[in-house]
Amino acid sequence: MQMFQSILLCPKKLSLVLMIAAWALVSCTDTGEEGIDEQAEKPTPMEIQIPSNFPAPVYDLQRNPVTEEGFLLGKKLFYESKLSRDNTISCGFCHMQPVAFTHHGHDVSHGIDDKLGRRNALPVQNMLFSRNFFWDGGVHDLDLVPVNAITSEVEMDESVDNILVKLRADAQYREMFKKAYGSDTITSVGLLKSLSQFMVAVVSANSRYDKYVRNEPGASLTTEELQGMQLFRSKCATCHATDLFTDESYRNNGFSSPEDLVTDKGREEVTLRTEDRGKFKVPSLRNVEYTAPYMHHGKLPSLEAVMHRYATGVFDAPNLDPLLRTPAGPRIPMTPDEQRKIIAFLKTLTDQAFLEDRRFSEF
Repeated sequence: MQMFQSILLCPKKLSLVLMIAAWALVSCTDTGEEGIDEQAEKPTPMEIQIPSNFPAPVYDLQRNPVTEEGFLLGKKLFYESKLSRDNTISCGFCHMQPVAFTHHGHDVSHGIDDKLGRRNALPVQNMLFSRNFFWDGGVHDLDLVPVNAITSEVEMDESVDNILVKLRADAQYREMFKKAYGSDTITSVGLLKSLSQFMVAVVSANSRYDKYVRNEPGASLTTEELQGMQLFRSKCATCHATDLFTDESYRNNGFSSPEDLVTDKGREEVTLRTEDRGKFKVPSLRNVEYTAPYMHHGKLPSLEAVMHRYATGVFDAPNLDPLLRTPAGPRIPMTPDEQRKIIAFLKTLTDQAFLEDRRFSEF
């Protein structure tokens, strides 16, 4: 599954837009609460710990309170291949935990029938703190993120209606829905809210960097890493801001060639504004050591390649981000030694406990 294309990508997606609008109108009633068993045990509230060095959550946890039962249901659905047309592709197929829920090693992810999309699969982490999703920001509600991949012809190529038929035929799912929502009626909203309960719990905030900035006992960074942090703050942190390491903006960073822009115009495909051509969302750099290859098209195989490209020059697009315009040309001036130190710092953002947390694993 490639969670990256906007629902407004082309006219063929109009039916999806209309379907989402219809769901928004019925969401107050289509909650999976039909035939609620008043005698059923209430689901167990599950607290989501907000890291002290993070901003406030964006997702409304009061609208969709996370419970242990809802989280477990969402986790099972995340790894459920029945969400695809031929029952072969799950969310977890392209979002693998050991590599921060990315499709490691693939420039763009492979979907159903081994079809290819256009963009690299973004990590599933810290989505609780995001306002918009995908490289072009075409989805504005976490609950609707899975619909994008489910209905994509090159990802899962399935319909929500067909998925509901499959799940309703499964006694285990009926029982899990009953535990999570008090009713064994399986609905589209229950399906999507359960997936959201899993995704909002997938929080990465225990890297060596986190422990250092929170002044936890024994936490430290090496001299080289500290020097890299200072260089990062002076050269990179305007875009990769806050401890989320993204300002959630859309920028043209000069990595799209004129040929690339023929097949992928980026943010322009959502806003229809030519000034947004080649702009993509600034991705978080958390666990970036494990999320290669890099950029929206996945053309850079290593952090060293990324640093070298920024340092030696990028494409001078008309709407190139002003931060990349220098007297020496479109680039971020960095010596090889500075590049090496920045990479050393970026590796302190690896949250090994998160990558190995069995709460989020398939088995």
